[in-house]
Amino acid sequence: MKARFRYYLRVRYQECDAQHVVFNARYGDYFDLACFEFLRAALPRPDDAFDGTFEMQTVRQVTEWRAPARFDDVLEISMWTSRMGTTSFALSAEIRRAGSSDVLVTGETTYVHVDHRTFVKKEVPANMRVALEAGAAGRVVDHAGYLRPAPH
Repeated sequence: MKARFRYYLRVRYQECDAQHVVFNARYGDYFDLACFEFLRAALPRPDDAFDGTFEMQTVRQVTEWRAPARFDDVLEISMWTSRMGTTSFALSAEIRRAGSSDVLVTGETTYVHVDHRTFVKKEVPANMRVALEAGAAGRVVDHAGYLRPAPH
């Protein structure tokens, strides 16, 4: 298996419940943050997902919890393109505590590519398809947006 894109963040106090466990709805936020850093690293230009060049909308998201993340944990979110369709694609993710092989949470988000003016779905362009399938393999980004080479 090729190295996957990885995104790191620290769990903040306000993302937790009274037991200092990450509130379930926050995982959607985490997947969204990782998705856009993934796109920034994978697409031909870092701004393609932000300037209307490659517009998309979420149409489905599935989350499966195995164990809780907690306040002040540093989380590693690995992300990859798990499915490519004509107008849609799915990004899958696994969340771990940094340095651990144990998966805490998995997620899959399906997006549809749309026209940036009309929001009507349209075919994913060939160059974007290639970029999504390559998936910024081995790239590592932290919460500050700092893109680092993958460790050897």
